[in-house]
Amino acid sequence: MTTLILGGAGRSGSRIHNRLIRLGVPTRLVSRRTGFDWDIPATWSPALRGASAAFVCFTPDLAFPGVPEKMEALGSLAAREGLQRLVLLSGRGEEGARASEAALRRSGVPTTVLRCSWFQQNFSEHFLTGPVRRGRLRLPAPDVPEAFVDLDDVADAAVVTLTRPHPGNDTYELSGPELLTFAEAAEILSEARQSTVTFESVDVESFVADLALDGVPGSEAEPLAYLFTDILDGRNASLVHGVQEVLERQPSSLRSFARRAAAAGAWS
Repeated sequence: MTTLILGGAGRSGSRIHNRLIRLGVPTRLVSRRTGFDWDIPATWSPALRGASAAFVCFTPDLAFPGVPEKMEALGSLAAREGLQRLVLLSGRGEEGARASEAALRRSGVPTTVLRCSWFQQNFSEHFLTGPVRRGRLRLPAPDVPEAFVDLDDVADAAVVTLTRPHPGNDTYELSGPELLTFAEAAEILSEARQSTVTFESVDVESFVADLALDGVPGSEAEPLAYLFTDILDGRNASLVHGVQEVLERQPSSLRSFARRAAAAGAWS
């Protein structure tokens, strides 16, 4: 049976797709490019039909208004279409995301939730790529510790939970192996790219203006900014052990990620 990847064109979905293909698991990518639209429920049923499992990645964030209702509707449809398991990508410390998790689970389809710390790849594949290139991380947050997690570890965990013999209703919190402040992260990025990167705590307006330099519209940057001002308050300043529980190995460090990203030309 086919494993569906909702949000298949994204950073997590593409990694999971590639891993499943290597394992010989029939996989179907679903995104706007294939006609699936989170804002048009009529597009959901054709996407889910014939699938036995699905990885669910909602963008921009599960904590945003109206998302729990979408998750509840998706879960109900998954149950009607006969899906046997769901794996949901979520975030640590987000109360809004908890509501979306609960809503998806109400259908009764076994659902594993992967609650992730700040992705290391935010610095190389997402909204902070440009700021790192410019040598200045400007974020609407104090210099709090975070347990940055490697998206490759997240993808590995998703594949395990999508393919193990018995689906469950587990929740795993995933983090990296160390707590680092954003200033300390900037030092590691500086070392990897051999050019200075500094951290600066700024207000929402300055953050939005900085991302605009890379073509990120205010409609995307502002919700991110307000999310960060909420959750980047130290609530996630602890290590968790979901990577070890699922993968039975240690998670990858930010330094290891930064060296790989620099060698691949992420900030060239």
